[in-house]
Amino acid sequence: MRRPRYPGKNPRAFHLKYKELQPERYAGDVEKVLAAGKTPAGMHRPILVDEILQVLAPQPGEVAVDCTLGFGGHARALLERVQPGGRLIGLDVDPIELPRTEARLRAAGFGDDVFTTRRTNFAGLPAVLGQAGIDGADVVLADLGVSSMQIDNPDRGFTFKSAAPLDMRMNPTRGDSAAVLLARLDAPALARLLVDHADEPHAEAIARRVAGQGLATTRALADEVRQAVIEARPHAWEQAADLSVRRVFQALRIAVNDELSALDALLRALPAALRPGGRVAILTFHSGEDRRVKKALQAGVRAGLYRPGGDEVIRASAAEVRANPRASSAKLRWAVRASNRMP
Repeated sequence: MRRPRYPGKNPRAFHLKYKELQPERYAGDVEKVLAAGKTPAGMHRPILVDEILQVLAPQPGEVAVDCTLGFGGHARALLERVQPGGRLIGLDVDPIELPRTEARLRAAGFGDDVFTTRRTNFAGLPAVLGQAGIDGADVVLADLGVSSMQIDNPDRGFTFKSAAPLDMRMNPTRGDSAAVLLARLDAPALARLLVDHADEPHAEAIARRVAGQGLATTRALADEVRQAVIEARPHAWEQAADLSVRRVFQALRIAVNDELSALDALLRALPAALRPGGRVAILTFHSGEDRRVKKALQAGVRAGLYRPGGDEVIRASAAEVRANPRASSAKLRWAVRASNRMP
């Protein structure tokens, strides 16, 4: 069967990028995409890997948990360093990407004895450790960003670059989609959501235009948001409207997946989930997440749950941002569990 024809030299649509979607067959072409500072379709480039390994300091024989397995880049780096004798548990709520990542890491040589997965979000960390008979982890990582293969695939409804169903659910089989949420919210409630989850400066104007509307596609929502910003600020740069679109999509994604509640649950559970001397690193991508992480870790230090010294934020280097622009907004915070046991 012949592949579909497309205009131009290279395919632009996600599903037509057959070389990028088959990296094992077209490794050379994928390397060219990576060398150009882009992320190949269907892949994700892990961020701040060296810095994460430095603060987590995984050692052979230790138990590690990757709370957001994603494409598996961070997990593979951790797995390599806890061998021999160690193990990693990977958590992810996405029923589409989780089996793909598990298969990828199995093919890399990590068997059931060193690598297991659980389909749950990071709020389920205590239950996962209990079911595994583990009294605490030595290393815990939570990368709170959405993976590139989720953002870029129009079928998932996270991107506004093409007309796709307005979904945004990490688990498409559970909960309400972004379209349902938008139709249900009134303007004041939506405006509060846009401020709380994205610090959107045009929240009220956008909410008045889109709240309660039957917007079924990502492109329809993006168009309405741009129009709302243009009407609110007739002389605004086009880039200002595009930034508002990104913030609105971010805010809706967070609300649809109840991400901040899950993060709060993880932060409450962390001290008890770590062994004395255990290390945790959390990678955030917007101010609301970072504020929560920063305050929780500082409170843990004051309560004697964490050792002092890990409150400085770590950012991606200029070289990494050039190679992977999606690293530009990343902030890494970390902590070490104090020696005392939880009461």
